[in-house]
Amino acid sequence: MKQELYSSKLQDLIDVERKNIDWINPVCIMCICITSVFFIYSAQTYSNGTHWQKQILWISLGYILYVAVSSINYKHFLQYAHVFYALSIIALFLVMTPLGKELYGSRRWIALGSIRLQPTEAAKVGTLILGASILARSNIKTVKDSIWVGIKVCFFFSIPIILIFLQPDLGSTLMFPPMMFSLLYIANLQKRFFAGVFLLFTLLVCILAVDMYKYDKALGESGLTSQEFRGKYQGQSWVPIKDYQRNRILSFIAPAHIDPKGIGINWNRKQSLISVGSGGILGKGWTEGTQAKLGYLPQSVAHNDFIFPVFAEEKGFVGGVILLALYATILFNSIRIAGISRDRFGMLLAVGTSIILFIHIFINIGMAIGLTPITGLPLPFLSYGGSFVLSCFFLLGLVQSVYRFRRDYS
Repeated sequence: MKQELYSSKLQDLIDVERKNIDWINPVCIMCICITSVFFIYSAQTYSNGTHWQKQILWISLGYILYVAVSSINYKHFLQYAHVFYALSIIALFLVMTPLGKELYGSRRWIALGSIRLQPTEAAKVGTLILGASILARSNIKTVKDSIWVGIKVCFFFSIPIILIFLQPDLGSTLMFPPMMFSLLYIANLQKRFFAGVFLLFTLLVCILAVDMYKYDKALGESGLTSQEFRGKYQGQSWVPIKDYQRNRILSFIAPAHIDPKGIGINWNRKQSLISVGSGGILGKGWTEGTQAKLGYLPQSVAHNDFIFPVFAEEKGFVGGVILLALYATILFNSIRIAGISRDRFGMLLAVGTSIILFIHIFINIGMAIGLTPITGLPLPFLSYGGSFVLSCFFLLGLVQSVYRFRRDYS
């Protein structure tokens, strides 16, 4: 009799636990991760690369991290937000020490033996948690409150922005402002604050536009190619970006100016467009794509930043639509969880996570089809990567935690 009662109570606990788990995001994540392994393998068939095997390891570790984070009541992250933020900033500083590893002209990684970790990913998580914490604790009623809270949030966001910009990593730097202003908007700051920020943003865009005009003019007068002219202008300008970053921006705005023959900086963009376009409706079939196999999509980018063209060439328009539907499901489901959260901190975490993932998806697929400038932002769960994969699992683990423990709010 006691055993039956015990079994009945255990079953009730299991049923309650199942109801407290959101299965939509984990299922969509699993579908994308399985796709990732197959298409990283396909992208490297010509070189017998083993990144697909490493991706399996990172995905496995990611799911363990996801379960661990989702099992922790997200309100504990509110209490220790400053600790997560401090650790992420320390990691960014470590990049500048002998532990930092330079690759492709940027110093973005910490080398631990054969493992390379990218502190930028930890900074996204730590900054999101701290920003959500500050806004959740703030009582915003007046313009003065809005200005003070806005300045505080901007200050803590500016530290990782500056450190990441100095690596240099312009693509990841661009992640932080949209995340910050989304959180500030959700926190209901006064409209006057956003009006001031908009004017400041407009001023910065104008300054950058003038600088790009001067760079384009200097490049034309030099008679040199963009690669030969690289590094000759940045010492004359007080806008703190590198010439190769100017080349990327200009190649998007006026590709004929920066690379008239299309053999330099526009090569990846052209080959990406060919890959996506040649896939047709149903694609050429797995491992049958030619752009990566023949090396037109360079070996260094086909399995990470440009994995979407590989996928689109082999699975076509239909495959691309299904992939976008999976991403849209994750994003809208995360927004739904934000909506049913019973406290501001949980809502901000879920919204912030959605913004981070959306920016990655929009910019990565946008650069693959020529809608956005080429940056180093990977595609969540599909691109190869260790630190990035783990950070995505951590972020969506937070969203799962918000769903599971939303009823514990008091």
